[in-house]
Amino acid sequence: MKHNATSILSRGRLCENCRVSSTQTAPVPVPAAQRPSPLARLAASVSDPVLRILVTATLIGRVGRGIFLTVTVLYFTLIVKLPAHEVAIVLAASSGVGIVASLAGGWLADRMSAKRLIVGATTLEGLGLVGYAFTSDFASALVIAVVVGAFGQMANSTRMAIIARAFDGEARVHARAVLRTVTNVSIAVGSGIGAIALAIGTAQAYRAFLVLAGLASLGAILRLVKLPSAVDAPAAAVAVTTATGSIDALATRRAARRARWAHSPWLDVRYLLLTLASAVFGMQFGVGELAVPLWIARETTAPETLVSAVLIMNTVVVICFQVPLSRGTHDLRRAARVSAIAAWLMAAACFVYAAAAGLSPWLAVAVVVAAALAHAFAEVLSQAGGWGLSFELADPVRAGTYQGVFSMGYSLGALAAPLVVNATVLTHGFGGWAALAAVFLVSGLGTWAIARRAAALAG
Repeated sequence: MKHNATSILSRGRLCENCRVSSTQTAPVPVPAAQRPSPLARLAASVSDPVLRILVTATLIGRVGRGIFLTVTVLYFTLIVKLPAHEVAIVLAASSGVGIVASLAGGWLADRMSAKRLIVGATTLEGLGLVGYAFTSDFASALVIAVVVGAFGQMANSTRMAIIARAFDGEARVHARAVLRTVTNVSIAVGSGIGAIALAIGTAQAYRAFLVLAGLASLGAILRLVKLPSAVDAPAAAVAVTTATGSIDALATRRAARRARWAHSPWLDVRYLLLTLASAVFGMQFGVGELAVPLWIARETTAPETLVSAVLIMNTVVVICFQVPLSRGTHDLRRAARVSAIAAWLMAAACFVYAAAAGLSPWLAVAVVVAAALAHAFAEVLSQAGGWGLSFELADPVRAGTYQGVFSMGYSLGALAAPLVVNATVLTHGFGGWAALAAVFLVSGLGTWAIARRAAALAG
């Protein structure tokens, strides 16, 4: 089942700005005081039943993720008493297994019920989060991290497959943008809740809040089970008959194999190049999480509290602008434009971050804030362009497998980001920032070139 949300959204935007009576042919502007609030506009944007289920499940489940992200490293260090290198191994293993799980989730979403798959993966992820509360050594932490990382990524790629099948065109990108906005809101709320555990500081508090994180994740299942069966891949029965009408089993299997490879993303060079470019540009998340905090603390005179302020500002930008700036990026030419803008913004942000070193405290704060704003908008635009292209350039016959490959690219980028940041910014300072600027510019303009070429071929 496809949901044509474009006309719904158009009507929503019309009603947001005007009212039309039965005797009028032109809209009458609505006074500002009577216009819907941002919350009301967000509610109107999720009128589709599938999107509403995904949004409410995300609101509930991602709160648990926010709690987990806030307490996990300190829990391993202070409560489980793991040394720093073992904590790094646990986190790396969780990320590494997510690469394979992204592929598996997309592949399975084309071959079994996507609804059952996302419910099952979310259940196991939630149980894994609860299991963290009972870890007592490196081995148990490693096993649970692998479970959480694997099934969390499997659920993510399955969710992308569901979006690809449940919506068309602009509605797909809109759904993805709304979910990312909701994710940021929920993680922010979860981080605030997790801070309570840090303030209490006892082992019992850490464990109680990890259990709460798992229960929040499990709570999302109450909504996911309401997904319609229409989000599942259509049954593809391949039958080859002989001239006499009998079924040739061997020919059937061969035909099925040929059909699968004909729609395989691994043979789609354009899609693989898009995945590579998006994965490289996706390392900008690692810049925000690792390079910027350490640069502020080590190389600038700005107060370390600026790190928190920059993270909050990034979250606010995503919440406020991800949905509006994602509109229209299902169009290949618009996706190309926003990807190019993101490339130049991110390259500029790298140089501006570098320029903050050696300045007076207040000037350093101003420069870092300017760089962080450019970085935040580069993130929003790159995500919008990447989503549009990942949907529009995918073969709809294997929507899940294509989205699994695209998600795998982001997992690879996340895994490589700490190494790249360490080899550039943390080792070479300004020269490292310049190298990163070049990397982001090339990858972003590479995405632009792929989109422009695809648009030209499409006519």
